Amino acid sequence: MKTVLTIAGSDSSGGAGIQADIKTMISNGVYAMSAITALTAQNTLGVDAISEVSPDFLSKQIDSVFTDIYPDAVKTGMIPTAELISVTAERLRFYKAKNIVVDPVMVSTSGSKLMKDSAFEMLCTKLLAVAQLVTPNIPEAQVLSDFEIKSADDMQTAARIIYERYGCNVLLKGGHSINDANDLLYMNGTLRWYRTQRIDNPNTHGTGCTLSSAVASNLAKGYSLGESVKRSKNYISVALSAMLDLGNGSGPLHHGAGLFGEFTK
Repeated sequence: MKTVLTIAGSDSSGGAGIQADIKTMISNGVYAMSAITALTAQNTLGVDAISEVSPDFLSKQIDSVFTDIYPDAVKTGMIPTAELISVTAERLRFYKAKNIVVDPVMVSTSGSKLMKDSAFEMLCTKLLAVAQLVTPNIPEAQVLSDFEIKSADDMQTAARIIYERYGCNVLLKGGHSINDANDLLYMNGTLRWYRTQRIDNPNTHGTGCTLSSAVASNLAKGYSLGESVKRSKNYISVALSAMLDLGNGSGPLHHGAGLFGEFTK
C-alpha cells in the first residue's frame, strides 16, 4: 500500500486541514500519516483560535514518519510561521522526500488569516524550492505572482510567473468568480486546462485541502502529474455533485469535503 504524509493544521470541525487530508487519502486508497503544525478551534463560520506546535516538535513528528514509514508523497497545508516552514523544508530536503505537493494556505474559506506575514518569504524561498507542485487559488496566486487575475488569460500569465519565479509546477485553481471552476496546470513550461462546470453547492469548506491531498495520493500511486490532477478533479466533482450537507443550517458553509470518503471509485 502506498503512503502519503500530510503536514498541516488540525481542523476541529473536521472539514478541512489534517482531517480532510486523511479522509481524502484513505478514500484514494493510500495509507495516510500526519505531522501537525497547529491546532485550531474552528468551524465553517470561522477560526476562533490557533495554537502552534514548536518547531522542534514538528521536526520530531516528521522524523518519526520518515524513519519508519517512508512516504511515497507529501502534501503540505497550513504552516503558520516562518520557523515551522523552515523546519518542514529542511526535513523534507534532508530525507530527499518525493512527490511534494504544496497547498499554500494563507486564508481560510471563511476569511480567517492562517499564515503570518513573516512566513510568506520562507514559503517562497524554502518550501517551494523542494515542491513538485504548488496549488494556489486565485487570491493566493495573485500574492505569489504579484499579478492581478481577472480572466482566464490572466490565470495563464500568473501561472507562468509562479513557475518561472519559484521553479515548481503550478495548479492554479479557478473559481473565485473567474470561470466555471476550470483549473490550470502549468507544468514544465506547458499549459493544460482541466475544465469543469461550477457546481452550485455551498459545502466548499476544505475543498482546497481535499484536491491537493488527492493529487498527492495519485502521485504516490505512480500516476503522472497530469493524470493525478485529472483523477483528483473528477473525484472532487463527484463529491460536490452529491450535494451532501451536515449541521442544522446555522452556518453559511456546511462540510462537504469531510464526507468525500463516501465516493471512492
